[in-house]
Amino acid sequence: MKYFLIIILFVNIAACGVQKTSYKTNTQQYQNEYVSSHEVIKGDDKKKIRFFPVNKSYCLMANFEPIKNADWFNVPTSSGKTKAYRKYGKLSFKLSNKALTLYVYQAQALIQKPEYWDHLFLPFGDATNGIETYETGRYIDLKITEIKDGKIELDFNKAYNPYCAYLDGIYNCPIPPKENRLAVAIKAGEKNFLKTQ
Repeated sequence: MKYFLIIILFVNIAACGVQKTSYKTNTQQYQNEYVSSHEVIKGDDKKKIRFFPVNKSYCLMANFEPIKNADWFNVPTSSGKTKAYRKYGKLSFKLSNKALTLYVYQAQALIQKPEYWDHLFLPFGDATNGIETYETGRYIDLKITEIKDGKIELDFNKAYNPYCAYLDGIYNCPIPPKENRLAVAIKAGEKNFLKTQ
């Protein structure tokens, strides 16, 4: 599947830090850009793209631990095919006073493309999957250049659905590995797409 380029292009719009406008305003602008530029959902169907209310507590700084010389491994996709990824780093953070970890990956298919050389892929699942959010999980895009002094901004308000959440059987959407499945509910970012309305 194609990757959501707006995540990369507008990554600074809704930074956790101090901004000239409020975090909520910046994040809503970011989400509006996401909807207006969506490559799969068109026209009035864009109104069916929904988000949790913006919550700044889901925007945090995570500790980044690099993983060097990791082996490539096959990640299952929604179509039954696999895609090759390797671990790039481990993110450690606290959310609601709970210590959590997630891994970020590099895609073998993208690593040699100049426009994606610093792309990091964060697929994750959480306790909202299949209830308020897409059943398989959601994604966040990050960049190597965003890692500063062993930390990286992790903003779950930027979590988005794989294309398979909208159209079944067309895309090969990576399924988040078990190690990236959180037992907590992440009530931030994109919600289920309203297919029936």
